[in-house]
Amino acid sequence: MEREFHEQYEYARDRIKQKKRLYYHFVFFMLASIFLIAASYFLDIGISIHWCVWGITLWSFFFVLHFIKVFITDRFMNKNWERDQIERLVALQQKKIEQLNSKIDETNSNNT
Repeated sequence: MEREFHEQYEYARDRIKQKKRLYYHFVFFMLASIFLIAASYFLDIGISIHWCVWGITLWSFFFVLHFIKVFITDRFMNKNWERDQIERLVALQQKKIEQLNSKIDETNSNNT
């Protein structure tokens, strides 16, 4: 019982850390985007006028990937999912072993 509570607590703590990092990422992304737009407007470097759009677009792509990881992938493929998959695969292996053992027993009984 206590172990289960500890696992649930650790899972909740890890999820909160993930979400917190995502929120920090979003705030930093917004501040940096504002800075890039201001820099593009005030600094005429000689490159195309909207060079900051490429940086913001690339960064937004990475932010979307981070969002998907936190709210979609890790939400469904967590420790419980891993445990269920392991138990399912172990059960399949045990079933195959039992089938092979029964075939060996049948072969041994037919040979005697």
